[in-house]
Amino acid sequence: MFLYKELQHKKFTMENQQNNMEDGFEISNSIIEDLNIPFTSSENEEEEMNAADISCDFLDETLDADFLQTLDHPRSVEIMLVSLVLLPLFLGGVMGQFPTACTTDQALKDRRCCPKWKDGSMCGVDSGRGLCRFMHQTYSEKRSFTQTNDDRLDWPHEHYNSVCICNGNYSGFDCGECKFGFYGDKCTEKKTIIRRDIRELSRQERLKFFSYLSLAKLKTSARHKILVTGNRLDRNTFRFVEATVYDVFASIHSYTVAPFLENNMFDRTITSAHAGPNFLSWHRWYLLFFEREIQILTNDHDFAIPYYDWSLDGRACSICTDDMMGKSNSQGLLTSTSYFANWKSICSGFRYPDKYCTVAEDKCRFEPLHRNPAADPNNSQLPSAQQVEDVLQWKDYDTPPYNTTSKHSFRNCLEGFVDPSSGEITRRSLHNSFHMYMGGTVSLISISSNDPIFYLHHAFVDKIFERWCVKYNATSEMYPKNKIFGHGQNDYIVPSMPPVMNKDYVNQAAIFGYKYSDYDPSGNYSNINVKA
Repeated sequence: MFLYKELQHKKFTMENQQNNMEDGFEISNSIIEDLNIPFTSSENEEEEMNAADISCDFLDETLDADFLQTLDHPRSVEIMLVSLVLLPLFLGGVMGQFPTACTTDQALKDRRCCPKWKDGSMCGVDSGRGLCRFMHQTYSEKRSFTQTNDDRLDWPHEHYNSVCICNGNYSGFDCGECKFGFYGDKCTEKKTIIRRDIRELSRQERLKFFSYLSLAKLKTSARHKILVTGNRLDRNTFRFVEATVYDVFASIHSYTVAPFLENNMFDRTITSAHAGPNFLSWHRWYLLFFEREIQILTNDHDFAIPYYDWSLDGRACSICTDDMMGKSNSQGLLTSTSYFANWKSICSGFRYPDKYCTVAEDKCRFEPLHRNPAADPNNSQLPSAQQVEDVLQWKDYDTPPYNTTSKHSFRNCLEGFVDPSSGEITRRSLHNSFHMYMGGTVSLISISSNDPIFYLHHAFVDKIFERWCVKYNATSEMYPKNKIFGHGQNDYIVPSMPPVMNKDYVNQAAIFGYKYSDYDPSGNYSNINVKA
């Protein structure tokens, strides 16, 4: 661990431009002012040191030496400095996969996830926010539990039978939040945020975005845990452990894509978020969840995930630079001057089908981020703008048999299993092509969401989905009936809490309180129009 004095020294000697602590403080304050983040200093030196000691104690509990090595570069000093200022301001937790209150022995024994809201009542019932109710099974085939071992089947019934059902616009595992697109104490305020291409952001806006990611990466979540196990066949090995806010995001994706377990056999062809109808609806929910939790973590309800329109770049990734998402060296590691150079991947290193995130508690065994754009001769080009236009010709959201062989299926073509021009030829394209073009961490489905570029990529995939929704006036009725594990119309999205249905997210983005800019590389941006 770094001592606070070492951290303080690096902070105040950034780029060797300062000669004393006073100058260093002025630099740090100017960075905060550029980002429009509230920052106040005390005139009482003793009060300042007490505040510093608190931050130091918190850092010692949450940061490891490898992560703090990011301070070795001036850009990373700026990122970490902003994160240090944010830490004491935003210590509240965020909702996640398994709320901490629902991982106690009693809650698991009772099979009930109905945490108390701040009014002291379960699900905020005394304030009219929600009720704790028994949930009926919705899984398409109604398989009995004797036929399957998978704890995600008919989510969340393998863990809980009773959950919070929220009233009106209230949401959250304890009904303490608002539905996507709503804000305010009573969740009556409607707001539309705009997701912009990362190249539209100013340097200050990018720095703020990176600082938010850094804060999420270093802060241990206070209100939720993740599920780990050394043997998915034995429920006695299931444990719930702490993770940082960002690592919870990554572990959710890893948990969801683990092979389906039935009759003690693993089926790698089925996951509850890919290669089937809910690919687009699941990832839309996932991005909204990510976005909302960053908003809560930072108290910035105007935060919007940026996207990356890769269809404009051809062979060269224009955001794979140290000023943006990071440049890679010859070994496939991000260069030491990249913002995310020292990030590591949770759930990495031990990717076995019978385990969930085995080494989640041992950061020393996490793999560093890898990225190798265009290194593979068979995947040396990013998907084209023509492919984006071609995929929009397919009116059917999905078609039988609702898997990787579906023809003339918008979902299957956009996911990238079928050529979007013909709608029939099996050929990697669009979403899948990007993952393989990038290589490294992003190319491995079980750990891909550890790389921040994952979220920019999926935001653009969602933008294409939104263009389709606008063009065909999409509604939830367009989501097809099917019997695929986790992909049914009324199947609940794994691991949403409170549970929401797959079909609900086949709707226009305005319903969920966001829209996309129409990025123009020439600089003539239109932040209100979405082309159909």
